[in-house]
Amino acid sequence: MQTSPDLQNPNQHNFKINQRVHSTGDYRRIGTVKYIGEVKNYSGIWIGVEWDNSDGKHDGSVNGVRYFTAQFPNSASFVRPHNLSSGVSLLQALNIRYRTSSTKEELDEMYVLSASKKRVNVQLVGTDKIEDILGRFEELPGASLSYLGVSCSGEPVEIRKTLPNLKELDLTGNLLSDWKDVDAICSGLPALTALNLTNNRMSKDVAGISHLRNLRLLVLNNVSINWSQVEVLKESLQAIEELHLMGNKIREITPTSSKFVQGFSSLQVLNLEENYIADWSEIEKLSQLKCLEQLHLNKNNIERIWYPTTDELPYKPFQNLRCLLIGGNKIEDLASIDALNSYPALVDIRCSENPATDPNKGGVGRFALIARLAKVKILNGSEITPRERKESEIRYVRQVMSKPHHNLEEIKRLHPRFTELKAFHGIEDERPSNGPAGPQKMSSGLISVTLKCVGPSICEKAPITKKLPATTTVGKLKTLCLSFFKLKFFKPILYLQEQGSPLHTLLDDDMASLNDAGVCNQSTILVDEDN
Repeated sequence: MQTSPDLQNPNQHNFKINQRVHSTGDYRRIGTVKYIGEVKNYSGIWIGVEWDNSDGKHDGSVNGVRYFTAQFPNSASFVRPHNLSSGVSLLQALNIRYRTSSTKEELDEMYVLSASKKRVNVQLVGTDKIEDILGRFEELPGASLSYLGVSCSGEPVEIRKTLPNLKELDLTGNLLSDWKDVDAICSGLPALTALNLTNNRMSKDVAGISHLRNLRLLVLNNVSINWSQVEVLKESLQAIEELHLMGNKIREITPTSSKFVQGFSSLQVLNLEENYIADWSEIEKLSQLKCLEQLHLNKNNIERIWYPTTDELPYKPFQNLRCLLIGGNKIEDLASIDALNSYPALVDIRCSENPATDPNKGGVGRFALIARLAKVKILNGSEITPRERKESEIRYVRQVMSKPHHNLEEIKRLHPRFTELKAFHGIEDERPSNGPAGPQKMSSGLISVTLKCVGPSICEKAPITKKLPATTTVGKLKTLCLSFFKLKFFKPILYLQEQGSPLHTLLDDDMASLNDAGVCNQSTILVDEDN
């Protein structure tokens, strides 16, 4: 439905279609104007708003009449103009945050950003002293103006006079949408090096932006940006070292001038978490960023990983990448994990919450990942000690030896590091013996296992250590636990405790041997009650 003719006079209201607004008195209830005009059976002027948090009453249709179409069934509502705010300028927000009487919640949000980009709260030594400091804006090194309804820059000259030394600015959750306002803010803040624009719905037009050249940290999480826009902004981001692009529904990396992303000569950290990237060939386009050290890809849709071929590439792919976060993806094959060994500088990996690495979904445990990843020093946020690496590699080799394989080539294909680790740790081949039970495998020898009760009704029982044949089945061990701990009317459930990991591996296959289940010498098994 078109806007009523009497609403064409701009003096009758302060709103326009696609303008960002918030509820009067509630900076966090933010939405976009989708309709301005009359509503059937209701008098006066109404503003149709689609709310970011889907906190509405309908989808733009009321009493059978459609005024606009919202994205979700209950994300829209009609509001009287006086119940909406079109926002304030940067300096107006600064005065609201720091020069008006503050609530406790607002005082808690007063902070500056440390050198490591962490929040450091302002110490309230005395109200008078704080007010005196905040009264001298020219001395502020950093400011948080999150969720204050900032919708425009104001005059850059006034910004420069008021905040000549501001280096770090947080504008999370405001009403900014025009990149020209961002450009104007940066032009008025010549000392600015860190800017956070998270949760501002920015427009697609990024042309003509030229005042971002001093930024070293830029956070553009949930701002509806795509990589084509990043390529345009890149020309102004000459000093950028850390770029965050979380939650922007990015599916493709689209370089403008070649197959690979160029420029970004100082970029060290790139955060692409919570996007829609599925194909590793998209990530391959980032391989020529020479200074890239950290690449965050958690919670995408990646299924496979490989190392790029080096033919006709001017630089070794990902030559300085030392940290890769790929947790929460859809990686199912261990060949993708093995491929990470080819990345020359990679020592810090997060790969949890993938089918291939989740023991509860048929994936391998921490010990197997450590054994497969030769150079990794930090796995899933936990440091790998020399002792843990040694024990993990020995356990992994013995587990591989315990399983039947057709030939050595099959072992090399499925376990690329097996031969290397077996030789390094001096583990001998299985030797037959002529006992009455026929040839015996080395893996069927005795192993020392500590059993620890953790169930609420048995946790007072002291742990015990037993030597058991490695061929003991999980089901048999459950029965033995009843005897060891003198338990009656009790159904045990067993977990293998993984060193360095808060998660334990459920031993749920009663027919599997301890060896097959990954239990090795000096392992700890937790005994719980199956409810």
